[in-house]
Amino acid sequence: MRILVIYCHPVETSYNAALHQQVLQSLRQAGHEVDDCDLYAEGFNPVLSREERLGYHEVPGNRLPVQGYVDRLLWAEGLVFCFPTWCFGLPAMLKGFFDRVLMPGVAFDISDPQNVKPSLTHIKRISAVVTYGRPRWTAWFMGDPPRKVITRYLRLLTGGSARVSYHAHYHMNVATPQSLDAFKSRVGLAMGRLA
Repeated sequence: MRILVIYCHPVETSYNAALHQQVLQSLRQAGHEVDDCDLYAEGFNPVLSREERLGYHEVPGNRLPVQGYVDRLLWAEGLVFCFPTWCFGLPAMLKGFFDRVLMPGVAFDISDPQNVKPSLTHIKRISAVVTYGRPRWTAWFMGDPPRKVITRYLRLLTGGSARVSYHAHYHMNVATPQSLDAFKSRVGLAMGRLA
């Protein structure tokens, strides 16, 4: 399967970086063709400019500022996201990726505003590897926006046909080396079984 891995963390020595490497290693060992999109390393600009917003509905010209990322998304059959949860939401860099790349003519067809249609129907698998600083009950209390974006919104853009898995390590603030190792191992197994 062709898998686009979208990774978002600024620190190369972080636990998220170790998870990212585990994701890549396990996917490749399982025989997948992997495109590794490290948003920070690539210098992705998350800011939707005034000009982009004004041309947002102008298909296909709207994709020109991010054409390379659009091409990578359209190439993929599966998506794997690896990111931390900050302030109970997506990191700004990743939110900017969604704002700028998941646009009309790419992620959805809005030519009939009364009947918006999904356009990522070629995506068969979506998975996420996510860390949270706080316990799960706190994320639940806050509505857990990252989980909803991955498991509901992105799935909706596939027409509801993609299989979705969400792997979360909660309460990183009190994590132990044992809990971190165990989660990383579970992530490796899950990526190895992604099909």
